[in-house]
Amino acid sequence: MARVRVRTPDELRDSRRRRSHSCWDHLIFAPLWAQHGANLGTLLRTCDAIGACMAVPPHDWVPEALRRGNTVPGRSCIHRTGNPIGWLDRERQRGTYIVGVELAEGATRLADVGAARQRTVIVLGHERSGIPGEALDLLDEVVEIPMIGRGASLNVAVAGSLVGYKLAGLA
Repeated sequence: MARVRVRTPDELRDSRRRRSHSCWDHLIFAPLWAQHGANLGTLLRTCDAIGACMAVPPHDWVPEALRRGNTVPGRSCIHRTGNPIGWLDRERQRGTYIVGVELAEGATRLADVGAARQRTVIVLGHERSGIPGEALDLLDEVVEIPMIGRGASLNVAVAGSLVGYKLAGLA
């Protein structure tokens, strides 16, 4: 029978980056209509784990929300969007592949999502109302996270993390 050996903190430290990553400009989480600020900092931890960046809207509460939920030391790669719809439109014009996480007809099941092969933005909407209608037309693909429980959605940090790990090729 095999024994499980948990890696020591020193072994983990030796296998990880020693400094914050710079902008790799490959995967960018865009929680542009998040409902709860605490989830942004938690999602920022996933950015560090998979080598992604985050794009945030210009709300006064965003910096504090990022600081409060993020427990990873050092700087994180954060892009400022200005107007979210205008930013998504500019990203689309520059050739960025834009993926929305939404419950929608014709959506790609999470299990069928492959690794991102180009610069990709992961758009996350409001936890109750989703991605606004005017942003849906800017999406290249919609990913749906199947759920069998009674809840209508996952929070932004959980949904983004699930899709991010798939797009990063780590799940």
